[in-house]
Amino acid sequence: MRAGRPPGTMEGPDHEEGAAMPGSTNGSTNGSSGTKTMGVLTVGGLVVVTAYTVALGSNGWLWFGWVVLGLITLGMVVTTRST
Repeated sequence: MRAGRPPGTMEGPDHEEGAAMPGSTNGSTNGSSGTKTMGVLTVGGLVVVTAYTVALGSNGWLWFGWVVLGLITLGMVVTTRST
Protein backbone atom coordinates (compact mmCIF):
# COMPACT_ATOMS: atom_id res chain seq x y z
CA MET A 1 0.00 0.00 0.00
CA ARG A 2 1.24 3.48 -0.83
CA ALA A 3 2.01 5.88 1.95
CA GLY A 4 -0.66 8.45 2.63
CA ARG A 5 -3.59 6.40 1.28
CA PRO A 6 -6.27 5.12 3.61
CA PRO A 7 -6.85 1.36 3.62
CA GLY A 8 -9.25 0.11 0.97
CA THR A 9 -8.46 2.74 -1.68
CA MET A 10 -7.32 1.91 -5.18
CA GLU A 11 -3.69 1.19 -5.82
CA GLY A 12 -1.97 2.74 -8.80
CA PRO A 13 -1.86 6.21 -10.30
CA ASP A 14 -4.16 8.93 -9.07
CA HIS A 15 -7.28 9.38 -11.18
CA GLU A 16 -8.35 12.86 -12.17
CA GLU A 17 -11.96 13.57 -11.29
CA GLY A 18 -14.16 15.17 -13.92
CA ALA A 19 -11.83 14.62 -16.86
CA ALA A 20 -13.48 15.54 -20.15
CA MET A 21 -14.22 12.82 -22.66
CA PRO A 22 -12.86 13.28 -26.17
CA GLY A 23 -15.28 15.37 -28.21
CA SER A 24 -17.13 16.74 -25.17
CA THR A 25 -17.66 20.46 -24.69
CA ASN A 26 -16.57 20.31 -21.03
CA GLY A 27 -19.18 22.80 -19.86
CA SER A 28 -18.91 25.06 -22.89
CA THR A 29 -22.13 26.83 -23.83
CA ASN A 30 -21.27 27.68 -27.43
CA GLY A 31 -23.34 24.84 -28.92
CA SER A 32 -23.14 21.10 -29.09
CA SER A 33 -20.95 19.18 -31.48
CA GLY A 34 -24.09 17.75 -33.13
CA THR A 35 -25.32 21.24 -33.95
CA LYS A 36 -21.92 22.21 -35.32
CA THR A 37 -21.89 19.06 -37.45
CA MET A 38 -25.34 19.86 -38.83
CA GLY A 39 -24.19 23.39 -39.65
CA VAL A 40 -21.18 22.06 -41.55
CA LEU A 41 -23.37 19.58 -43.44
CA THR A 42 -25.87 22.32 -44.30
CA VAL A 43 -23.20 24.65 -45.67
CA GLY A 44 -21.54 21.74 -47.50
CA GLY A 45 -24.91 20.78 -48.95
CA LEU A 46 -25.42 24.33 -50.18
CA VAL A 47 -22.06 24.22 -51.95
CA VAL A 48 -22.87 20.86 -53.57
CA VAL A 49 -26.38 21.90 -54.69
CA THR A 50 -25.07 25.19 -56.07
CA ALA A 51 -22.26 23.42 -57.99
CA TYR A 52 -24.77 20.90 -59.37
CA THR A 53 -27.08 23.71 -60.46
CA VAL A 54 -24.25 25.57 -62.21
CA ALA A 55 -22.92 22.45 -63.94
CA LEU A 56 -26.08 20.53 -64.86
CA GLY A 57 -29.02 22.86 -64.34
CA SER A 58 -31.49 23.34 -61.54
CA ASN A 59 -33.09 20.42 -59.76
CA GLY A 60 -36.00 21.37 -57.51
CA TRP A 61 -35.70 18.27 -55.33
CA LEU A 62 -32.09 19.11 -54.44
CA TRP A 63 -33.07 22.61 -53.39
CA PHE A 64 -36.06 21.29 -51.47
CA GLY A 65 -33.79 18.84 -49.63
CA TRP A 66 -31.34 21.60 -48.81
CA VAL A 67 -34.14 23.82 -47.44
CA VAL A 68 -35.38 20.93 -45.24
CA LEU A 69 -31.82 20.33 -43.98
CA GLY A 70 -31.44 24.04 -43.27
CA LEU A 71 -34.70 24.14 -41.30
CA ILE A 72 -33.66 21.11 -39.24
CA THR A 73 -30.31 22.78 -38.51
CA LEU A 74 -32.05 26.02 -37.55
CA GLY A 75 -34.35 24.06 -35.21
CA MET A 76 -31.34 22.42 -33.56
CA VAL A 77 -29.65 25.80 -33.06
CA VAL A 78 -32.78 27.31 -31.50
CA THR A 79 -33.37 24.37 -29.14
CA THR A 80 -29.69 24.23 -28.12
CA ARG A 81 -29.66 27.92 -27.22
CA SER A 82 -32.92 27.75 -25.28
CA THR A 83 -31.73 25.02 -22.91
